[in-house]
Formats: sequence, C-alpha cells, structure tokens
Amino acid sequence: MKQNGTNPFSPELETATEALAAALAAAPPLTAYQQAKARLEAEPASQALLQDLLTSQGQLRQKQMNGRITQADIDALRALQTAVQADSTIMDYVMAQQDALAYLPEVNQSISQWLGIDFAALAAGG
Repeated sequence: MKQNGTNPFSPELETATEALAAALAAAPPLTAYQQAKARLEAEPASQALLQDLLTSQGQLRQKQMNGRITQADIDALRALQTAVQADSTIMDYVMAQQDALAYLPEVNQSISQWLGIDFAALAAGG
C-alpha cells in the first residue's frame, strides 16, 4: 500500500495487511466467487442472456415511467428471467456472489472484535 512513493504504514502493519489480503483472497467464498466469475466471463451465451435481461429491465422501466407498459413486455421479461434462472453458469455466479457478500461482514465483525472498535463504520468514514 504505497502512496506517492512513500509508505504510510510501519513494516509490521504492511506485512499484516498483505497477509490479511492474501488470506481473504484464499478464503473459500472469495475463491469460489472468482472461479464462478471466470466461468461466466468464458461463456458468451450466458453473458448475452444477462445483457438481454438488463436491457429488457431498463426498457421496461422506461415504458413504466411513460405509462406504456404492456402485458407482452411483462411476459417477455418473465421469459428472460426464467431463462436466466435456468442457466447454471449464471446461477452459480449469483450464488457465489451472494456467499462472498455474506462473508465480508463476518470478516468486518472479526476485525472489529480484534480491534475493539467498529472497523467497517470507521473505514466507511463520516
């Protein structure tokens, strides 16, 4: 963690920070997420399906704001949602992402207990 060529941390703190970062990167929820993300990035059909869903959701929001939403629009979105839910690559990614996101507050809580302060709140700032 260097800023402008200088290191604001003691060597011990830098070593501990690097060890924590390495341990986090090796934690099963985060490695599973990285692997699922890589599989999704390697699967063009799944990526296209996700993009279609995002586009359709955006278009539906626009139509809803303009009062022009139709049942056909809703049915098309539901069909895309069903296709996304049937795609194992996408669902593996979503589940791995949820697991990783659930893991991080546990890490923050552990750090807070070790420090005796609310680490996440302090790190977030005022």
